[in-house]
Amino acid sequence: MRRVAVSCSGSGSGSSSADEEGMTYKGAGVDIDAGTELVRRIRKMAPGIGGFGGLFPHGDEYLVAGTDGVGTKLKLAFETGIHDTIGIDLVAMSVNDIVTSGAKPLFFLDYFATSRLDVDLAEKVIKGIVDGCQLSNCILLGGETAEMPDFYQEGEYDLSGFAVGAVKKDKVIDGKNIVEGDVLIGLPSSGVHSNGFSLARRVLERSGLSLTDPLPRNDGVTTTVGEALMAPTVIYVKQVLEIISKGGVTGLAHITGGGFTDNIPRVFPKGLGAKIVTGSWEVPPVFKWLQQVGKIEDAEMLRTFNLGVGMVLVVSKDAADRILEESSPAYRIGEVIQGEGVHYA
Repeated sequence: MRRVAVSCSGSGSGSSSADEEGMTYKGAGVDIDAGTELVRRIRKMAPGIGGFGGLFPHGDEYLVAGTDGVGTKLKLAFETGIHDTIGIDLVAMSVNDIVTSGAKPLFFLDYFATSRLDVDLAEKVIKGIVDGCQLSNCILLGGETAEMPDFYQEGEYDLSGFAVGAVKKDKVIDGKNIVEGDVLIGLPSSGVHSNGFSLARRVLERSGLSLTDPLPRNDGVTTTVGEALMAPTVIYVKQVLEIISKGGVTGLAHITGGGFTDNIPRVFPKGLGAKIVTGSWEVPPVFKWLQQVGKIEDAEMLRTFNLGVGMVLVVSKDAADRILEESSPAYRIGEVIQGEGVHYA
């Protein structure tokens, strides 16, 4: 398998030495295999789980629910002082999940926990959540603020969110209509989004750079490391629902923890898999920097980060060209093939 991310040019600040080992997500403290095993065990108790969103029948509709947090991206929010967009990330992680079923988000609830409530800081966070709801065409219906002395470090907090949407039963997208030869279309991400930060933070430590230093890149654009890492997660709801409304979409995968390798197969019927053509989309400079400094193997990058594609649409051959034209920027990144799993070419 050839390298997905082209190495950043230049050496000096931000480069890694030859004797440093390649970094991994597991080495940074996150074991994806353990998470997969837990899901397998939970399925024995609750057989309906495993999709991007949970479906609950209600009349002629399904209510679709999802929940998530923003992981250790919060650590960088504390360090950078950027609190007004982390709420967008929180909303995005749940609404992007439920839209993969074709569901229109209806409402969102949040949970904000801290050791001592800083009202001004909390207001910034909640404002981001409201902004995220507006971008999703849903409402912030309620939430919980928990003050828990001695549980969190001073000035730190944790977040989780819960989204509920609805889709007509005859309009639900469940992957059952995916066939061999369907086309995979990738919608671009804004950067790392809200997954892989335990590894990204380790790479930052190795690089010797601070969050206020310029991100090494060769495209003529100037951004700091902190700005690149804290870029808010794209909310795909409006774009995806518009694409779905015109037909041709047979499946959707939100590229979060597990990257391409673990998320794309979640939408396929048994016996089908994906061929991904690496190099068929633009990989943002932040991923090239992460891979170079961390000496991260291709397979690890593909199972940890979104690499510039935050949502993958599975579409019929007949609809592919139209969707690509109407959704620009978008990338034709592969196709559905016989045989399970993701294969890279």
